[in-house]
Amino acid sequence: MKLKVCGMKFLENIQEVAALQPDYLGFIFYDKSPRNFEGIIPKLPNGIKKTGVFVNEHIDIVVSLVEEYQLDALQLHGDETIDYIKQLKCNTLYHNIEIIKVFGIKDEFIFEVLQAYEEVVDYFLFDTKGKERGGNGIPFNWKVLENYNLKTPFFLSGGVGVEQIKEIQEIIKSDLPIYALDVNSKFETKPGLKSVENIEIFKNKLI
Repeated sequence: MKLKVCGMKFLENIQEVAALQPDYLGFIFYDKSPRNFEGIIPKLPNGIKKTGVFVNEHIDIVVSLVEEYQLDALQLHGDETIDYIKQLKCNTLYHNIEIIKVFGIKDEFIFEVLQAYEEVVDYFLFDTKGKERGGNGIPFNWKVLENYNLKTPFFLSGGVGVEQIKEIQEIIKSDLPIYALDVNSKFETKPGLKSVENIEIFKNKLI
C-alpha cells in the first residue's frame, strides 16, 4: 500500500515528512487553496514522487511547472476532459509523468462514466465531493466503492485519518484495486503544516 501526503507547503516540514519516506508528496498549485505552494521544493529522498496538484489549469502553465519542479506525477483535481489529458500527456511525454485524475464522491457514484478515462490515466483518486476542491476533512461514504468494477487502481482520499484505520483495513482486505492512501487535512496543525508524529503512527499501522 502506497502513501501520499498532500498539501505540503513549508520547507522544514517538507523535509521532516520526507524523512518518513512516503511514496508521494503533493504540492498544490491552485491559488484558491490555503495550501497553495510557492517556493522551493528541497531535494527529496529517492523514491518519493513529487506530485503537482492542479485544478483546470492552462496546459502551458502545468508544463512549465513540471519543468521547474521536475514533477513525477500530476493530480488533476478539476473538470479536465479526456482531450485535455491527452494533450497534457503529449506535452510532458519526455518526463514520463504519472496522471492521477480526481473524482468527487458523496453518497453515490456511477463508476461507468470513468471507463473512457482508463486509457489516458494511470490512477483515479476518489475524494469527498464538497465545498472545496479537496481538503474538506470529511470522508465520503466508502461503501460506494463496493460498486467499483474497473481495472484502474485508485487512491483513497477525503478525510483519511487515524480514526479510520479499521475501515481502511477492511478496504485493503477486499478485492478492490486500491493503490494508495492520500492524507492531508486530518494530519495538519494548520493548512499545509503536517504533524510528523501522526503521519508516522498512521504509516506504521497501515503501510
